[in-house]
Amino acid sequence: MLAIAIFVVTLTLVIWQPRELGIGWSALGGALVALLVGVVQWSDVGLVWQIVWDATFTFIALIIISLILDEAGFFAWAALHIGRWGGGRGGRLFALVILLGALISALFANDGAALLLTPIVMAILLRLRFSPAAAFAFIIATGFIADTASLPLVISNLVNIVSANYFGIGFDRYALVMVPVNLVSVLATLVVLWLAFRRRVPHYYEVRALEPPATAIKDPLVFKAAFPLLAVLLVAYFVSAPHGVPISLITGAAALALLFIAGRGWKRGRDARIPLIRVLAQAPWQIVLFSVGMYLVVYGLGNAGLTHIGALALEWLAGQGALLATLGTGVLSALLASVVNNLPSTLLGALAIEQAEVPAAVRELMIYANVIGNDLGPKLTPIGSLATLLWLHVLADKGVRISWGQYMKIGLLITPPVLLATLAALAWWLPLLQGT
Repeated sequence: MLAIAIFVVTLTLVIWQPRELGIGWSALGGALVALLVGVVQWSDVGLVWQIVWDATFTFIALIIISLILDEAGFFAWAALHIGRWGGGRGGRLFALVILLGALISALFANDGAALLLTPIVMAILLRLRFSPAAAFAFIIATGFIADTASLPLVISNLVNIVSANYFGIGFDRYALVMVPVNLVSVLATLVVLWLAFRRRVPHYYEVRALEPPATAIKDPLVFKAAFPLLAVLLVAYFVSAPHGVPISLITGAAALALLFIAGRGWKRGRDARIPLIRVLAQAPWQIVLFSVGMYLVVYGLGNAGLTHIGALALEWLAGQGALLATLGTGVLSALLASVVNNLPSTLLGALAIEQAEVPAAVRELMIYANVIGNDLGPKLTPIGSLATLLWLHVLADKGVRISWGQYMKIGLLITPPVLLATLAALAWWLPLLQGT
């Protein structure tokens, strides 16, 4: 009960985000209390840091890359192209915005897609003079696709990185399993969002209202460097996977290279067009504190017996066959993530899977089902993921307020069919790979 009480108070502070503390200090405060009362031991600090350090620094490096490219006009340029490719047809534009969000989520993580694409899409909708109802459909679409399309690569979600590192899954093996599964998730999201909002999307819009994409580019040098840099980065992930090179090392090197280019390092800052100090200040440094603090609090829940209960539930599911084991693990993870946030839920799920005595093939299904549940399940509630909480804050700053009741109504409508379709795809695809 003490472990649960500490967790509830800590999560409340993280969700509330008091300005004096922020999510990092709130989580670290909860961890300190857990240490002082003996819910976790000091020896657990090193163990938890070993689990989360690579994911944490990878996430920060990706956000730095995303922020620099955003300042250079990269994402606005892409969005304006999407607006022109829509050809004046609202339905086509709706689908293209969702696909753009899926691509950004895959390469720049779900947080990058939710935080960077949403303001740009809102600005374009304003230029096109879309009605508030139509704009709302596009805003919801960008928010939801950010998470539902965050499955394909290890770097696409903090959940993926933690899970892959915890179970020793290489970048190449993870992509082999999850890229096809992610295609199903994106397609299901596209279908469900269209069915939910098709009446709000205008039939036509005026393409001439959009500026030429080239006008969005603020730093041509960074813009030109973006494509080869991203290509090299993606190749480096696959090449380094068999050698166990930390993902944060590769992503960090790419971030430093982009910082050097944006800051005109060979000119000692002369002619630089991007305010790097402001960009670095915007990076989510509190995620480092949050990762250590929140995971320590969750580790205390595991020590208190929650992990054992989860392991027993997984063992029972394993006895029901591969399909039900996959669906059951994913749904349980999704429900847990929607209540306690997906980052703590990921660790609890991983600890339970590690303790559960199940066949190796079923265990692998459960590992990926836990990832899917924690990537997609958070969309059921506003507190399910940090990306959603930050997304809601961005919208509030732009004058768009979505109530919890309104959000959950949409989340309960959209998330279950996408989650079940994605889990079913995993249950079909992974056994085929295991048999080869």
